[in-house]
Order: sequence, then structure tokens, then C-alpha cells
Amino acid sequence: MALGVVGLTIGLAVGGVVLLGALGFVLQRTVDTEAFRTADAVALLAAEDALPDPLPVAGGQVRVQVVDAQGRIRAASIDADRLVPMVRPERLDRDGRQRLEVPAERVGLVGPVRVVAVPAGTADDPLTVLVARSMADVRHSAHVVRTILLVAFPLLVAVLAGVAWRVVGATLRPVEALRRGAEEITGRAGTGRLPVPASADEIHRLAVTLNGMLERLESARVRQRAFVSDAAHELRSPLTNIRTELEVAQRLADRTDWTAVTANLLADTDRLSRLVDDLLLLARLDETPPARGTGPVELGALLTEVAARYPSPPVRVTPPAGPLWTIGTVEELRRVLANLVDNAVRHASGSVVLAAEATSTAGSTVGPGVGAYHLVTVTDDGPGIAVADRERVLDRFTRLDDGRARDDGGAGLGLAIVRELVRRAGGSITLTDAPEQQGLRVCLLLPALSADNGQTLTARDGDLPPAAHH
Repeated sequence: MALGVVGLTIGLAVGGVVLLGALGFVLQRTVDTEAFRTADAVALLAAEDALPDPLPVAGGQVRVQVVDAQGRIRAASIDADRLVPMVRPERLDRDGRQRLEVPAERVGLVGPVRVVAVPAGTADDPLTVLVARSMADVRHSAHVVRTILLVAFPLLVAVLAGVAWRVVGATLRPVEALRRGAEEITGRAGTGRLPVPASADEIHRLAVTLNGMLERLESARVRQRAFVSDAAHELRSPLTNIRTELEVAQRLADRTDWTAVTANLLADTDRLSRLVDDLLLLARLDETPPARGTGPVELGALLTEVAARYPSPPVRVTPPAGPLWTIGTVEELRRVLANLVDNAVRHASGSVVLAAEATSTAGSTVGPGVGAYHLVTVTDDGPGIAVADRERVLDRFTRLDDGRARDDGGAGLGLAIVRELVRRAGGSITLTDAPEQQGLRVCLLLPALSADNGQTLTARDGDLPPAAHH
């Protein structure tokens, strides 16, 4: 604020100087204009050889003389000197109009004197009309204005500084409140909200935005804490099993069935490896943005490839009527289908059915040529999932209490990974009842790419993985 007051002071000072200069210039021009008007009137009389004696003038602060080429005075006003010209002859220009400054004592006026000279007479008898006017009134007016400015300037600066202090203080008070609130939140390292000012201005919107950011950070912190806690718990289980197996084997010594122990240790190691891989994948998905539009993928070929990995129980594929193209990452879509089929096979009583079909659901904005979605379904005849739990089961580390969720070695991350990968592909996932039988159907909506665009992109991107082609 001090810098602003200094700038304001400099601005007012420059304005005062400019005002005084402009006032002096205008007053002097006024004096010159009146003097020239008088001189022109006398010049007309001289041209007609009708100069009166004495010359008539208005006001007591004006002197008029008419001099010839030799500096002799031909006519003068009543108060003007009739012997000594107001301006020496050598300073006069007989052919032009002049403005001159002369000493006051030479004219007999008070203060500085302004003299104007106007040519008059004829070519045979050139004359010059001299009109002198005192500048005392002009100087007095300028002095009065200067005095007023010198008195009013400090008062004006003080008033403006006070107003600026109040206005700036009122403007920055909410900012200071935000700073204190942020300091308190940082000091106690906990949750909190910044104070929101009542005024609907930029500071109010800033406070609302910052509070939204704090809420998102707190939500992320809670999710991270829960993720770390759940991950630690899930990692502890296989490690505990491995430790228990080894301790029992050590105590039994020669009676240990090392073949069975090895099998159990390998199973726990596989479970631990899958869990670590899933955790790393989720961490990578949280950190990296979705890689959309990476390439065309033909869903019919991808379904057939994934189903071929599960000969028993059989995983059947209902082939689509024609090629169904989507855009995305082949590895991620393959992981989505593999996780869903693994989950379905684990709980199916008889068979698992994979199907894909085109839908008329419009509104996708994923990329060029995308105007609808393709529906991919994975259906099993297992126990199913209650409606109330279908959204919750997509969360991380979620296990239900029924028999379906007690996975052999599962950690509750499979469906969470599926939801993240589908979201990155620009689609969505829902769980519904299997039609005409007991069981569960998982429905995926993936962005559709027209067949022409899919074939064009496939021909252009010949280095795509085989699953992306027929």
C-alpha cells in the first residue's frame, strides 16, 4: 500500500505542475490576445491617417505607442511616455508581429510587462504600434493557485492514503483470514475448511475452490490410508501362511512331507505374486492418465482369444453378427475380459458365456468415428450377487459374506481393476441378473468405432498386437 501512496503522490505532484503550466500559458495567451486586439484597432486608425491624440485605451494597466522607423513617437495613450519608446528600435521587426518582454520601469507599470508589436502605416511611412500590458494580475493568479495546491496537496494525499488503507484493508482482510485458516490446517495436520467470505467476489470463489481442493485431498488421503491398510492386511495373510508352513515343517523335521509343504508354499507365493501385481497395476492406473484412442480393437477376435484359455468348464462365445471395433489398449481390454472370466469361472455351476453386440447408445466423445457403444457381456450361472452389493463389490478389497465372494486366494481387486480399466477406455460397467437363469451378468459398454474406420486404422497400424485384428 505504501508503494501505491508514493505513486499517487508522484501522480498528483506531476498533475499540479502541469496544471500550473497550463494555467500560466492560458493566462498569457489571453493577455497577448487582448493586446493584439488593441494594437490591430490602432493600426487600422494609423492606416487611415486618423490617429487621435491621445490614443484611447481601456484600463489603467495598458500603454500604447505608435513609433516610426527612426523610433520617434507619433502618438501615445494618455499614460504612455511621449519621448522614450517602450522598445528600442533595433529590437523591432518592421514586417512581422512580435511578443516582447520589457522591464517594468521602462513602461511605468507594476510587475513584468508584456509588449506586442504590430506593423502599421504605409510603405512610404512605416509605423509600428506598441501595446504594453502588465503581467502582475497573471502572476498573482498563478501564485494564488500555487499556494492553494501547496496547502491542499498534503491534505488530499493524506485523505486518499486513508481511503486507500481502508479499502485495501477491507479487500485483503478475507485473504488474511484464508491465510490464517490455511496455517491452522497445516499446523494441526488435519482436516478443515477455510473461511468463506460472505461477499460474492473473486475471494469468495477462491475460498470455495480451495475448500473443494482440500476436500479432494482429504478424500484422496483417506483412500490412500485405507488402500495401504488393506494392502498391508492382504500381504500379511500369505506371508503368515508361508511362515506357519515353514515353522511347522521345521518342528516336524524328518516327519515333514516336503512335497505337500512345497505345494502349499508355491500356492501362497503365487497368491502373493498376483496380489503384488494387482497392487502395482492399481497404483499405475491411479498415477497415469487414460491413454485413449491408442488403436482399434476387434471385440469378436478378442473374446475368442480369451475364451480359448478356459477349456473346463467351457467358456462359450456368442459371435457377433459382424466385426465390432472399439478403440483402446489391447492389453488393458484383454486384462478386463480375463478378470471377468476368471471371476465367472470360479463361481459358475455349469458354463460361462461371452457375447458382444452393437448398441444404439449414442453420446460418446472418445475419438473420431465414435458415435455409439458396443455391449460386451460375461454371464455365469453361479449364485449371483445381491442388488445392494453390486456397486460395492466394484470397490477395492471388497469381499462379500456369501459363498460367491470367498475367492480361492482372491484379494477383492479383480473387479476394481476391471472398473478402472473400463473407465480409462471411455466405457462403463454394470452388474445385472443373468437372464432366464440364476447367476450374474456383467455388462460392459465400450466406445464403438465404425467398421470402415477400424479397418482403415488397422491397415495403417500394422504393428498392433494380433488380438486387435481378425
